[in-house]
Amino acid sequence: MGTNVFLDVKAQPDAQNLSKVLGETYKYWNDIESYVAVKHPGVKQEWKNYGAKYGWSLKTLLKKRNLFFCSAYDHYFRVVFIFGDKAVSAVEQSDLPKNIIEELCNAKKYMEGRGIAIEVKTQKDVCNVKKLIEIKVNN
Repeated sequence: MGTNVFLDVKAQPDAQNLSKVLGETYKYWNDIESYVAVKHPGVKQEWKNYGAKYGWSLKTLLKKRNLFFCSAYDHYFRVVFIFGDKAVSAVEQSDLPKNIIEELCNAKKYMEGRGIAIEVKTQKDVCNVKKLIEIKVNN
């Protein structure tokens, strides 16, 4: 597991920094941002710093509801979702890869739900993230 590359509390990431850090996967970051903006008008994004240990993450909200968080690593990024029981059931019945379903179902359950982090390194990862976004929005 890598470390978020944006740890400096005073240096909020921007497109130029993201492009440099993510390299080839920056196109996947943009793909997910565009997808959400088109499919779910009114989505808002805000950079949040979660402290020196965790660094900066881009928080994506639909109205006041958290959809997911994106954090940048060296040449890839991670998308984190928190799913309630209804959404977990929808994931279980989806055509997502078995390892994603198992990871979510085996995740510790908190008051907010169960969490899963998807490392985005390929177009296939982007497709899985898009499916998870739709499950989150609809459940």
